[in-house]
Amino acid sequence: MAAAAGPAVRCSLWQRRSLRCGPGTGSAPRSAPLPARPSGRPAPRAGACPSRHRCLSAGPRPVPGGGAPLRLCSTQAVPQAGINKPVIDRIIRVDHAGEFGANRIYAGQMAVLGRSSVGPVIQQMWNQEKDHLKKFNELMVAYRVRPTVLLPFWNVAGFVLGAGSALLGKKGAMACTVAVEESISEHYNNQIRTLIEEDPEKYKELLQVIKQFRDEEQEHHDIGLEHDAEATPAYSVLKTAIQLGCKAAIFLSERI
Repeated sequence: MAAAAGPAVRCSLWQRRSLRCGPGTGSAPRSAPLPARPSGRPAPRAGACPSRHRCLSAGPRPVPGGGAPLRLCSTQAVPQAGINKPVIDRIIRVDHAGEFGANRIYAGQMAVLGRSSVGPVIQQMWNQEKDHLKKFNELMVAYRVRPTVLLPFWNVAGFVLGAGSALLGKKGAMACTVAVEESISEHYNNQIRTLIEEDPEKYKELLQVIKQFRDEEQEHHDIGLEHDAEATPAYSVLKTAIQLGCKAAIFLSERI
């Protein structure tokens, strides 16, 4: 009974897509033209990638509606040859963590004192810290440095420190600012000395960034003193405790 039904038909996947298969149909001649696509899509342009997937190697993709083409990353990587990679990694990692923590401290202070008379002063300092963090985010990519694994902890700890000091009042918030910014300024000075000892010309750009941020952190320190930070109850105890925490954070963020 099976033999009377006619010869068996075997169609490959390609034949089923491009040809009508019927009894007695073997393989199509190689010169036979392919039928039009059922979806009505136009054929690929000459020289275009024949794959149905988008090619990443074909260059930047145009933005729909015009405009500049998109790129995977706009930050240019810094050549790694000739630099002291362990030293640079340690510097950028800890500075990124420090600026991240400073942002969280000011965020906590603004949550409590944002509508007070000292709110605009805190906001001005916070805006500069945002610029610092943005720059170190760029340097992390340029120098291919991984962030510290402690960022989630600094995220919470920084906000708690900022809000907690602000709950002591305006003077308490400023005392926190003085303690933190003094620690950061001293830390930046140590890094400047390290880079000068390494090669001031090779690390010229990084030195300029750190020097500028050091000066701005020192300004924040002075603003805190101008706003009666030293009049905070138990100022010396509070300052010492905060700076011990800063030193521990620096030590850990450099290494992990």
